[in-house]
Amino acid sequence: MTLLISPPPALARDIDGKAISARVLDEVREEVLALAEEQIYPALAVLLVGEDPASEVYVRNKLLRAKEVGIRSLEHRLAENASQNEVLELIAQLNADASVNGILVQLPLPAHIDEQAVIHAIHPIKDVDGFHRENVGGLVQGIEVLTPCTPSGCMRLLRETCGDLSGLHAVVIGRSNIVGKPMATLLLQADCSVSVVHSRSVDAPTLCRMADIVVAAVGRPHLIDASWLKPGAVVIDVGINRIAGESGPRLVGDVDYASARTVASAITPVPGGVGPMTIAYLLKNTLIASQLQRAVQLGGPQVVSVPVSG
Repeated sequence: MTLLISPPPALARDIDGKAISARVLDEVREEVLALAEEQIYPALAVLLVGEDPASEVYVRNKLLRAKEVGIRSLEHRLAENASQNEVLELIAQLNADASVNGILVQLPLPAHIDEQAVIHAIHPIKDVDGFHRENVGGLVQGIEVLTPCTPSGCMRLLRETCGDLSGLHAVVIGRSNIVGKPMATLLLQADCSVSVVHSRSVDAPTLCRMADIVVAAVGRPHLIDASWLKPGAVVIDVGINRIAGESGPRLVGDVDYASARTVASAITPVPGGVGPMTIAYLLKNTLIASQLQRAVQLGGPQVVSVPVSG
């Protein structure tokens, strides 16, 4: 008797954010070198209020990557008890400093400081996070502006994985101002059909099973498993959640990676997927901001159209 043993199902391939972000950084480095020949030296100012350990790590990584691509970085630290006026005064100084092209305020801020007031104090042309209301509005209107770094990085991952996105059905899980909403807008601009699933959605797994592309950004560990996915879907996991493990705390995504990869065709791991892309696009935004400011200095239009999500 011959036993017929079925081969194990193919597992999704990993979307290597580290490798793709390295290509983005190489592109930025080349453009920075080209600008240096014109005596233009892009600079990024990073403002950190307090001593949050996670923020310390994020800032250190951003400054390190900036140095690697030749972008000058300026670190400004304020005490945990610094007043909101102190933060706003520093931002005003940086706005007025023509040698500073990008301003990044590391979030979260201490509870006594109004984050929205701080974000909107940054000049839109120096807002490398892409959070200012003018940049948000421009994105929705289809004007190419400085765009939030994580969604821009996700779009690069998708384009390198899927090629032309036109006509694909994308489901974005989460509707935050930082990721979910701008992600949905960028997917619409890429001619996808887009659904946004959130906490009030009815039968979210069924909605997700219709998607060619799933972008998960809800901050709930392992929420999405294989039962949420259409066979062959491409999964972008934005979530970074710290959970207890046998050997100590570990980072996991919003997607149950082991389960999802039995159904998906490609998936971003956590860590090593979306995270590196966020920093890469922060530096790309700094480069773009310097080009925008140069155009204004030369008497060009106050609103300049630039590619930010390629």
